[in-house]
Amino acid sequence: MTQLSLLHSLSPFSSLSRFSITPPPRFSLPSFSIRAMTSHIVGYPRIGPKRELKFALESFWEGKSSAEELKQVAADLRFSIWKQMAEVGIKYIPSNTFSYYDHVLDTTAMLGAVPPRYGWNGGEIGFDVYFSMARGNASVPAMEMTKWFDTNYHYIVPELGPDVKFSYASHKAVEEYKEAKALGLDTVPVLIGPLSYLLLSKPAKGVDKSFSLLSLVEKIIPIYKEVVAELKAAGATWIQFDEPSLVLDLEALQLQTFTNAYSELESSFSGVNILIETYFADVPIQTYKALTSLKNVAGFGFDLVRGTRTLNFLKSGFPSDKYLFAGVVDGRNIWANDLAASLCILQVLEGIVGKDKVVVSTSCSLLHTAVDLVNETKLDKEIKSWLAFAAQKVVEVNALARALVGQKDQAFFASNATSHASRRSSPRVRNENVQRAVVALKDSDHRRATSVSARLAAQQKKLNLPVLPTTTIGSFPQTIGLRKVRREYKAKKITEYDYVNAMKEEISKVVKLQEELGIDVLVHGEPERNDMVEYFGEQLSGFAFTVNGWVQSYGSRCVKPPIIYGDVSRPRAMTVFWSSTAQSMTRRPMKGMLTGPVTILNWSFVRNDQNRHETCYQIALAIRDEVEDLERAGINIIQIDEAALREGLPLRKSEQPFYLEWAVQSFRITNCGVKNTTQIHTHMCYSNFNDIINSIINMDADVITIENSRSDEKLLSVFHEGVKYEAGIGPGVYDIHSPRIPSTEELADRINKMLAVLDNRVLWINPDCGLKTRKYSEVEPALRNMVAAAKLIRTQLASSN
Repeated sequence: MTQLSLLHSLSPFSSLSRFSITPPPRFSLPSFSIRAMTSHIVGYPRIGPKRELKFALESFWEGKSSAEELKQVAADLRFSIWKQMAEVGIKYIPSNTFSYYDHVLDTTAMLGAVPPRYGWNGGEIGFDVYFSMARGNASVPAMEMTKWFDTNYHYIVPELGPDVKFSYASHKAVEEYKEAKALGLDTVPVLIGPLSYLLLSKPAKGVDKSFSLLSLVEKIIPIYKEVVAELKAAGATWIQFDEPSLVLDLEALQLQTFTNAYSELESSFSGVNILIETYFADVPIQTYKALTSLKNVAGFGFDLVRGTRTLNFLKSGFPSDKYLFAGVVDGRNIWANDLAASLCILQVLEGIVGKDKVVVSTSCSLLHTAVDLVNETKLDKEIKSWLAFAAQKVVEVNALARALVGQKDQAFFASNATSHASRRSSPRVRNENVQRAVVALKDSDHRRATSVSARLAAQQKKLNLPVLPTTTIGSFPQTIGLRKVRREYKAKKITEYDYVNAMKEEISKVVKLQEELGIDVLVHGEPERNDMVEYFGEQLSGFAFTVNGWVQSYGSRCVKPPIIYGDVSRPRAMTVFWSSTAQSMTRRPMKGMLTGPVTILNWSFVRNDQNRHETCYQIALAIRDEVEDLERAGINIIQIDEAALREGLPLRKSEQPFYLEWAVQSFRITNCGVKNTTQIHTHMCYSNFNDIINSIINMDADVITIENSRSDEKLLSVFHEGVKYEAGIGPGVYDIHSPRIPSTEELADRINKMLAVLDNRVLWINPDCGLKTRKYSEVEPALRNMVAAAKLIRTQLASSN
C-alpha cells in the first residue's frame, strides 16, 4: 500500500467500541522494508477519535460504569494507537503517553507525591486517590491546574515540600510497556524527566518561601532508577525522558540540577538506549551544550518547527555517536507538512550528524492536534486537502523517513505539492478589504480617551451597583436537553422558530435564577453556544470547522478548535439578538459576552502563511464591530474574554515583549471607541498571571475577573508586593472545575483575604470561571453561598464605617 492510500484510508479506530471486552490480537509486524525506517512519534492523542475516553470517564464518574469497563476502553484506545503506528511502519512507537487525566499527575502518582489531604496511606495509587487529586471530592479541593507551557492543555500542578515521602506508587509505565510487548510491540516508554517535573511543581501550602523545589532531586532520582530498572527487566530497549523545560531560559542552578540528575541516573542507563526529548522552542545554546555533553544518552530530540535556531546549533557541533531525533512534522497545528521542504532539512541534518543517525520525528506530542482527518466528512474537499491530523502526521513522518533512505513515494510527494500549491493560490484565503483595514490601523495605542478611574465613576453613576458587586463569568450549565436542541437544530430536525423559542426559554430560566439568587450583574447563560471560540468562528469569515476535530484541554474536557485558513471579517452581528433578548427580561445590568481576539487566535488552529499578530488584528477589528453594535443596542456592560492571553506568551523571555505588545493592542482595538459609561470587562483563567500583571493593567479594561481560588490565591501575592491596580477586579472565590460546594463561611474568608490587599471599591465577587461544565445541583448552592458571603461582608463593612 502506498503512503497516499494509507493517508486517505487508514483509520485504525473504525472498530473501536465504547465498552469493548474483546481482547486484542497479537500484532503481526509488517514484513516490508518500511519497518527498518528510522521514524519516531513523540506522543499521541489519548481521547480517541470520537472522544471515547471522555465518555468512558464521565460514565465512570457518574457511577454508570465500572472501573473495569473504564480500563477496557483505555486498553482498546492504546491498542488502536499502537496498531496504527505499527501498520504505517513507525519504528519508535511511544508508550505511557496515554493518561486517564494528565501525564504530570501520572508522574506525581509514580513518585507517590500525594498531598496529605487525600488520605493516601501507601500502596499502588488507585482511581479514588488519583481522581480526587484531579477533581477534588466532597471534602477536599482538587490540586491546582494550569497551562502546559504555551499550549491550551492543562496539567495538574504537583504540590511538594521538604517532608514529602516519595515512593514508587504507580507502575503504569511498566505495565503499559508490558501490555504492548504482549501484543508483539517493543515500544519506547515515555517519562517526564526529573528537572521538568520539579520545575512544573509548586511548594505545598505552608512551606517556607526559602525552600527550593530543586533540592528534592536527590529524593526522586532513586524512584526514577527503580522505574528504569523495571523497564529494562521487562525488555525495553529505548526509554524517552521528556524535558520540555530545557527550552526555557534556565538559571545556572536549574541547568546544574539537570546535569547532576542525569549524571546520577547514568549508571542505571547501562543496557538501554536513552532519548532526551525537548519541544515547543529552541534549546538555548548553553543548555544545548550541557545536554549534548551527557554520557550514556543515546539520542536527543529537538523541535525543528518552533525551534528555528536549532539547525544553527546543530551545525556548530553534534556528538558523532548520538542519534538526532529531528522534529520536522508539526505536532501543534493541522496543516499538511511541506514534505519537499522537510526532506531538504533532513538531508542537511544527515550531512551534519551522519546518514544512520537521523530519526524523523514530530516536533512534539501529537496530543495538541486533532486525531484523524478520516472522520471529517463535512469539510470541503479543497480545505481538507490542506490538512493533516495526528493519524495523517504519522504517515507523513514515515513518508519522510522512507524518502531519506531512497524509498520516496513519488505519488505521495506529488499530491502533497499539489495541495500546497492549491492553498497558496486559492482566492478564498485572501480578502483585500481586510488586508487594507489592518494596514489602516494607525500608530495610535488604541487606548480609550479617559482614565479608568474617570470611567468607573461615570459607570457607577449609571449602573448604581453595590459595594462588592456579584456576577458570574458567562456560561451556565449546558444540560443534555439543551445540547439536544442545538444538535437537532443543526441537523435541521427542528425549525428556527422552535430553536429560538427553546433558547429564549433557557435564557429566561437563567435570568430568573440569578435574580432569585440576588446576583447584581447578570449573564444570559450562553445556551446557544457550543464553545466560546467555535461559536464566534462559525460566524466569521476565514474559518472552517470540523465534526470530530477534538483536542484534549484537561481530563475529560475537550475542545474543537476552529481552523483559521484565510483573512477574517464579520459579515453580520453575532450576539446582539441574544444579549438584547436577555436584557429585555430584567432591569438589572446584563453583560454582553464576547471572546477576545487573542483567545480566538490562541484557541484556534491558525494559518501558518502569515504572521500571527496580523491574523489577531483582523479578529480584533471583527470583534470591535460587534462591541459597537452591542453598545448601540443598549448593552452597558460588555465582557471580552481573554482567557488565553497568558498561554500565548512565548517561552523565551527575549520574545515576550513583542507578543505582549500586539496582544494587548489587539484587545484595546476591540473597545477603544466605546463611551465612558460602557463598562468593559475581561476574564482570564488557569495561568500564572503575576509575571505579566503590568501588561494586564495595560489592557485598560474597566473590570477584570480572574482565576484565583484553585491556585491557592497565588494572584493575591502580586498585590501584597505593592502593585497598584485602579480598575475593578474579581479574583475568583471558588473553583468551578470541582463538584465541591464551598460554604458561605469559606467564601467570606476568601473575600476578607482579598480585602486585605484590594480596596472594597474595586473588588468584584465571582467564581473562577464559567459554569458550563457543572450541574445545576452544584451551581445553585455554590452561587447562593457566594451571594450570601458578599452580603455578609457588605454588612460588616457598613458597620465598621
